[in-house]
Amino acid sequence: MEQQERLLVIEDEDSIARILQLELEHEGYTVGRAENGRLGLEMAMSGEWDLLLLDVMLPELNGIEVLRRLRNAGNPIPIILLTARDTVPDKVSGFEHGANDYITKPFAMEELLARVRNLLRIFQQQSRETEGADVMKVADLTIELRTRKVSRKEVAIELTPREFELLVYLAENKNQEKSREEILSEVWGYDFIGETNLVDVYIRYLRQKIDKGFRYKLIHTVRGVGYMLKEPE
Repeated sequence: MEQQERLLVIEDEDSIARILQLELEHEGYTVGRAENGRLGLEMAMSGEWDLLLLDVMLPELNGIEVLRRLRNAGNPIPIILLTARDTVPDKVSGFEHGANDYITKPFAMEELLARVRNLLRIFQQQSRETEGADVMKVADLTIELRTRKVSRKEVAIELTPREFELLVYLAENKNQEKSREEILSEVWGYDFIGETNLVDVYIRYLRQKIDKGFRYKLIHTVRGVGYMLKEPE
């Protein structure tokens, strides 16, 4: 019998937490709950969970602080932030602190369930890929898939989870033109309609970390299309 995926809901509003638990359990997931950030952090650090649904506004420790501490401890668990704020700067801030996805309240349960499925699928796919190949190389850039370490000419490069996923996708498709829509669909795991500027923001972040200070630039803009990771000819 296939093992059920385990989801942890960190949400202080009991009505929302109860609905989430019922819906997720109906979908076949095993669900745990924490009503404040401190307890949620403790439970999340146990390593027992496959995905975390994390409210931003929490008592004791807010969601961003829980997120920051998890990532600083090297915990790679996929995390979806739940919040009432819905602007691009807010989303980018959440991603920069290490979130993998972001949904605003009130949300349609069907959309949340789709995002959960997609995020779990992405991480499962990455896990399968790392079983067969631990390291990817593009020119002098090295990506260690299992440890999520990145370096260029032996200079270590620190990336957020979203930046790492974007870089891996570009590396898997090196020398191939990829549109913003393709990147959103494959890296974010669903169709981020009307918000392709998120791709531009994250490409800018990657360029600052991957290309700045190096003579040869690996990340190229394809005018009228999108971007590509290109090896020297």
